[in-house]
Amino acid sequence: MTKFSETVPLRSFHAILSGLVAIALFYLLFSLIPKAEGADAVPRPVTARGELAADEKATIELFEMSRSSVVFITTKTQVQDFWSRNTFSVPRGSGSGFIWDENGHVVTNYHVIENASEATIKLANGKDYAAKLVGASQMHDIAVLKINISSNNSPPLPIGTSRDLKVGQKVYAIGNPFGLDWTLTNGIVSALNRSLTEENGATVEHLIQTNAAINPGNSGGPLLDSAGRLIGINTAIYSPSGANAGIGFAVPVDTINRVVPQLIRNGKYTRPALGIEIDENINERLAAIIGIKGIVILKVPSGTAAYSAGLQGVTVLRNGNIIPGDIITAIEGKPVDSVGKLGALLDDFKVGNKVRITVSRKGVSREVQVLLQPGG
Repeated sequence: MTKFSETVPLRSFHAILSGLVAIALFYLLFSLIPKAEGADAVPRPVTARGELAADEKATIELFEMSRSSVVFITTKTQVQDFWSRNTFSVPRGSGSGFIWDENGHVVTNYHVIENASEATIKLANGKDYAAKLVGASQMHDIAVLKINISSNNSPPLPIGTSRDLKVGQKVYAIGNPFGLDWTLTNGIVSALNRSLTEENGATVEHLIQTNAAINPGNSGGPLLDSAGRLIGINTAIYSPSGANAGIGFAVPVDTINRVVPQLIRNGKYTRPALGIEIDENINERLAAIIGIKGIVILKVPSGTAAYSAGLQGVTVLRNGNIIPGDIITAIEGKPVDSVGKLGALLDDFKVGNKVRITVSRKGVSREVQVLLQPGG
């Protein structure tokens, strides 16, 4: 019994000693393991920025002043189920627009609402409004919608002019590219008086070319100058991929300011015309046969402006031969080589204006004054 009681403390001491040695070895080995890089990292102190640059302040102010005038447009179209014959509204697309006046008129591109059965307009305050179509001009790619809003919430954009724009001046675009609402991009006026021929053969003249980023969804949004004035409506891009490639186009505000009031007043745009009958396809064939660039007048109905000016159309003989009449080669000194170009040049004038027409008949060129009449 005595021997057993004497050995217990010795064994306990050995156990404690072994434990202490193990703990010491553990801490020794742990201290030799290199610490992970950055384990003791803490947030760095913030460096004071100082004042924003003057151009940054100006850009921020421009965006904050203009943002509430820009809208986000979503459209739907109706489809019919083949089996049930039930009609459903499905999303069609989206685009941008801007408040035109205090009566709730909104301007956008025609192609934004083309083939849509309904449109919803979201304001910068997040509220949605059902819109109704007031009028549209496909040849200008302009449409006017209307919503019932208070002018205090969404003021109209101030209007500038496009006739004194200069290549190199700064421009700003606000829109909703790819559905990313109220996006600001900036750039410069890259070129002026560009023209684009649309699929329907109509030519849009005087377009502003810009390198401000314009992507799908920006269509219909405003192009602003550095004073925050509207100078154009973003309408098209040149891009093989469909995304921004640094070449965008905007319909100039002078065109918008001429077309939109007519759309609001009449629901349509009345083109100034000469009162002649022409055809793009026939014109190309006849011009090639005659060997002259211009617009071959097919017929001049009596009572029209062209008839009063003494213009003549073609004469078809009994044997089928065609004798050309007048061929329009220029409007106010500007060459005309297509029906689309003719319409675009006449669109610079108003019904009731007199324009100088250069025509060629039997190889002899002359100028005549024609009083423009309402067209189709």
